[in-house]
Amino acid sequence: MTSSVAVDALDRRVLAALQLDGRAPWGLVARAVGASESTVQRRFNALRARGAARVIGVVDVLRCGLGVPVLVRVSCRPGAAGDVAAGLATRPETRFAALVTGSIDAVAELVVPTHRDLARVLVHDLPGPDGVTDTETLTVMRTFVSAHDWDTGLLDPAAAALLRPAPVRPFEDQVWERPPDRLDDLELAILHALGEDGRLPVREIAAQVGSSESTVARRIDSMVERGCLRFRTLVEPTVLGFAVEFMLWLDVEPARLDAAGRQLAQDPATKYLSATAGRFNLCAQISLRHFADLYRFSTDVVGALPGVRRADTTLQIDTLKRAWTPTPAQRPGTPVTERSSG
Repeated sequence: MTSSVAVDALDRRVLAALQLDGRAPWGLVARAVGASESTVQRRFNALRARGAARVIGVVDVLRCGLGVPVLVRVSCRPGAAGDVAAGLATRPETRFAALVTGSIDAVAELVVPTHRDLARVLVHDLPGPDGVTDTETLTVMRTFVSAHDWDTGLLDPAAAALLRPAPVRPFEDQVWERPPDRLDDLELAILHALGEDGRLPVREIAAQVGSSESTVARRIDSMVERGCLRFRTLVEPTVLGFAVEFMLWLDVEPARLDAAGRQLAQDPATKYLSATAGRFNLCAQISLRHFADLYRFSTDVVGALPGVRRADTTLQIDTLKRAWTPTPAQRPGTPVTERSSG
């Protein structure tokens, strides 16, 4: 278990700004949070050095034809959930893995080349098979919002508008029905560099991939515009002041799935939302500031969605992997502490 991550309000504002635009110039971040450029850069570098925050470039695998995302709900024998979740987190196909409490014991999101490859993973490669009692798979058909779209709400609207002047395009504008946008070798190399460090300067990327700075800059802009590339700030929600994170699994009448998805996507607590093929056809990840907010969310938000026939909530008690990246070794019981501003 690691020591606690000491943060203050300015740290959180800096991280909130980078969540809105992970490659924003430090001068723009400084304006948005009301501090000097050197201060915001120093604060982020300190958090990154402690493993508490990191900006990465993420690729839309569906949009680019790089794989099929599948959510896997796992039930385990008593005492086996930790080993099963840890085993899932180490797999290269796993983009997200967490221990949860509720109707199941663990959740993972796998990205496999085709649906047929899922059978290999679940039948032959599932870690700790003796500890697994049941699995349920839900194939992602469409993503409404993802974690890189999320606005934490920690900045006032005027400050947020500096970093994200236009609202995130709704899913219906993101050309989901078009054929996959295949990436060439140069774009894949650029994505690899940005996957390690989303704030890597263009000149360093150009040196790594063997191309000119102007070409690299154009390719980055093109991939962002095409919906292939987004930037995400990896930080545990507790660091930002969100005490509760959970997966919400909904069974919605097919005729009302689109309306329910659009409505839930607009709620500020929704970090991730996708339509899936399976027993649950709408799956979300939600972050709330307080445990007491869970009741209100269940009654006022979920209760108001059209066509919901069944809802299942599974609280995340330990998240092991996000966006292909192992999370900091900050386990339940490790507090996030406040420090004096400065």
